[in-house]
Order: sequence, then C-alpha cells, then structure tokens
Amino acid sequence: MKPTARMSAIIAGLVIFLGLPLVFYALGEAPRRSILKEAFSILTLLAFSLMIGQFFLARSNEALLSLFKPPQIQKVHKYIAYSAVAVILLHPVLIVLPRAFEGGVTPWGAFLTMITTLDSLGILLGIAGWILLLVLVVTAYFRTPLMKRFTQRYRGWRYFHGGLAVAVTSLGLWHAIELGRHTDIAISAFYVSLTLVGFALLARLYLRAHPNKPRMSPVSEGAAS
Repeated sequence: MKPTARMSAIIAGLVIFLGLPLVFYALGEAPRRSILKEAFSILTLLAFSLMIGQFFLARSNEALLSLFKPPQIQKVHKYIAYSAVAVILLHPVLIVLPRAFEGGVTPWGAFLTMITTLDSLGILLGIAGWILLLVLVVTAYFRTPLMKRFTQRYRGWRYFHGGLAVAVTSLGLWHAIELGRHTDIAISAFYVSLTLVGFALLARLYLRAHPNKPRMSPVSEGAAS
C-alpha cells in the first residue's frame, strides 16, 4: 500500500509543479516567438514552479512525512533546489542570449539596458530578488560554519534560510507578475495560490517550534533554565 501511495504522491507533485505550468503556458495567449526564446520561457516557468514546490517539502507536511523518510525528502530538496536555482540565476542571461542570433542590439548591450532601467518596478524587483537568491545559495553552501554564529545553531539557521526563501519567492513572484510574458491572470493566480499554501506550511513548522508556553512554568523547567 505504501509504495502505491508514494508513487501517487510523486505523480501528484509532477502534475502540480510541472504539468499544470505547461498547461497554463499552452493555453496562454502570449504571441509565440522563436523556439529558443520559448524554450527559455518554459524552462524559467518550470524552475520557478519547482522553487515554490520546495516549501511543500517542509517537515510540517505530515502527508509527505508519512510516506518518505526525512533524509529522502532532504535529498530531493537539495537536487531540485540547486537545479531550479541555477536556471533562475541564469535567467538574466537567458533573456538576452537569443540576441546573439538576431540583428540589432547585442546580448551585452541588451543586458546593460535591462539592468540600468531603474525606473521599472519589475526590473528593480528582479534585481533585488536575484541578489537575495545569490545570498541564499552562498549561505546554504556555507551553512555549517554559519550555524555556529547563531545562538540556537540549527534553529537559527533554519529561520534565516526560511526567511530568505520567503523573501526571494515573494520578490520573484512579484517580478514575474509585473514583467512576465507568460504570467497572465491564470498562471499568476496559480503561482500565488501555491506560494500562499507553501508559506503556510513553513509558518506551521516555525510555530510548532515555539508552542504556547503555560503561564506558570513547572519548577523543574525553571531549574533547568
């Protein structure tokens, strides 16, 4: 029974975080461009969807924990996160790269124009989100020495990492809604809904770490503290 439930969970995850974005893309009314540009757009949509999906791997997702062991979930989290993050970090390059096969502005010229258009809210959100994502990646890589700087070690690191993830996802979602060619009302509503549920799962995990304390603490707890 459990292997069947595991397979069902995997299929459900693939359908929600990969299948549905592809359906929204196919049904979208944005004019199609070159195959290369559309391929990069699809890759970015899927990468962002998988980034949102990381919140559903939180330990507060009891349904997932009942099917898979925590080390298994952690391994999947790392593999998916690094793959999705690599695409998102390359997103600015992927936008201008097709210029190399077209006439007119060069990729470098298009890139400079893009990052210096500071009167665009969407551009500013994208730049801020990209910088925070880079910080997220670097701090995750050096998490072991970084943990030692937090008073509560692992818990402090987890809050820091989770807070960065929430900020990056929020900025990225806002950026996509502002400037995304394929983020119409339907896919925007889909991403917003997934994000809110993901944030709720993360908040649930943190709230469990700080249960409501009784007004009068037992004597044994007071002595231990």
